[in-house]
Amino acid sequence: MAKAWIVPVAAGIGAGMAAGFMFARRGDELRGAVVLITGGSRGLGIALARAFAGEGCRVAICARDADELRAAREDLEARGAEVMALECDVGDRAQVERMVERVREHYGAVDVLVNNAGEIQVGPVESMTLEDFDHAMQVMFWGSVYPTMALLPHFRGRRSGRIVNITSIGGKVAMPHLLPYTCAKFAAVGFSEGLRAELAGSGVRVITIAPGLMRTGSHLNAQFKGAHDREAAWFSLGATLPGVSMSAERAARQIVEATRRGQAEKILGTQANLAARLHGLFPGLTSELLGLVGRWVLPAGRDTGSKRGRETDALRSPVLSTMTILGRLAAKRFLQPA
Repeated sequence: MAKAWIVPVAAGIGAGMAAGFMFARRGDELRGAVVLITGGSRGLGIALARAFAGEGCRVAICARDADELRAAREDLEARGAEVMALECDVGDRAQVERMVERVREHYGAVDVLVNNAGEIQVGPVESMTLEDFDHAMQVMFWGSVYPTMALLPHFRGRRSGRIVNITSIGGKVAMPHLLPYTCAKFAAVGFSEGLRAELAGSGVRVITIAPGLMRTGSHLNAQFKGAHDREAAWFSLGATLPGVSMSAERAARQIVEATRRGQAEKILGTQANLAARLHGLFPGLTSELLGLVGRWVLPAGRDTGSKRGRETDALRSPVLSTMTILGRLAAKRFLQPA
C-alpha cells in the first residue's frame, strides 16, 4: 500500500514528458502567430521583434517615442516582417487598453504578449528619490500588469496564449546601486510566477524570463545618479564586455524558444544562473557579498541629478570608448538613440 502512489505519479510524469516532447516537436506553431511586444522599438525589444518575425510571426510593437517607432517599423518591414507600430506609455492603463484593442482589431487576435518595456536607473540609494521608485514601478511592474490584464480575458476565452514577462536577474537577486529597478523587477517576477500558477490548466502559459547583462546598447540610455561618470563606467563595462554580457541576438533566440515550449522560467547567462542558484542556497551570504561589493567596489555619491550614459564624460573617454566598442556597435544594431 505504501507504494500505491508510485504508479499514478509515474504515469503522470510520463504523460507530462510526452506532452512536452510533442509540443517541442511542433516547430511551426509560432508561424502566423500575432506577437505583441511592449518596448519594441529598440534594444532587446527590437531584437525580439526581429526574432519572432523570423519565425513567421506577425508583429505588433509599442513604445512611447514616435520617431523610434517609425525607425523600428521600417527596419522590420525591410526584413520582410508584417508589423504594426503604436505609440503607448505602458504605465498608463487607458493608453494600454486602447493599444491592445487596436492590435486586436487589426489582426483579429493576439497569440503572444511579450512584456518587455523597461528602464534602468543606476546609483546609490542616497541619490534616489521616491519619484524614481514610483517611475520604475509604473514602467516595469504596472507596465506588465496592464497589458496582461487587458489581454487575459481574450486568452482565457480562446483557452490559448503565451504571456512572456521579461524580468531580470535583478528580480531574483537584489543588486546594489539598482534599487528602484530591482524593486520593480522583484514585483514583476512575483506577478509572473503567481500568474502561471493561477492559469495552470487554462491553456494559457506564462513564461518568466530573467536575463543577466546583455549587449543591447542600453547603457547609452540608462540613467545614472550619484557619481555619474564612475557609475556609468562600471555599468557600461558589465553591459558590454564579452564573457560578462550576452549578445542580444542570442538572448532573443533563447526567449523565442522558451516561448515556443511554454517554459516556466528561463534565466539567461551563466553569471545570472550562478547568482540565482547561490542566492537560492545561501541568501544571507549572497547579501553579505553584495554588501561588500557595494561598500568597497561601487562608487559613492549623493548627487540626485541624473545623466544618460551618452551624456557622461566617462563614455566619451578614449579608453572606455575602446573597451565598450561592442556595446556601441550593439547600440547601432538595436536602434538605440546615440
